Amino acid sequence: MIVRILGEGQFQLGDAGNDKLTELDSALDKAVDSGDEAAFKTALAASVRLVRDSGTPVPADSFETADFILPFSDASLDEVRKLLTEGKIPGDSLGFPAAGPA
Repeated sequence: MIVRILGEGQFQLGDAGNDKLTELDSALDKAVDSGDEAAFKTALAASVRLVRDSGTPVPADSFETADFILPFSDASLDEVRKLLTEGKIPGDSLGFPAAGPA
């Protein structure tokens, strides 16, 4: 699975990491839905750490479509809500936001 961290780059994540990221994604969704900034920050930090620690960086000159997109590592709940449109981050197939960071 290819995971993009906005503003940072892409990583190849193996099956074990995929499973854990799916769990963390559920926590992120729940935090966004409930407006819980503290839970959001915790889940986002854990997700980014997992990808950085378990993933293999994809070379910058390689154009891979991301299977999973994480927001900027220091994003706030409000910033992520602005990026989300119908459950997707707007932009091209590489995951770049159409209008750039909020």
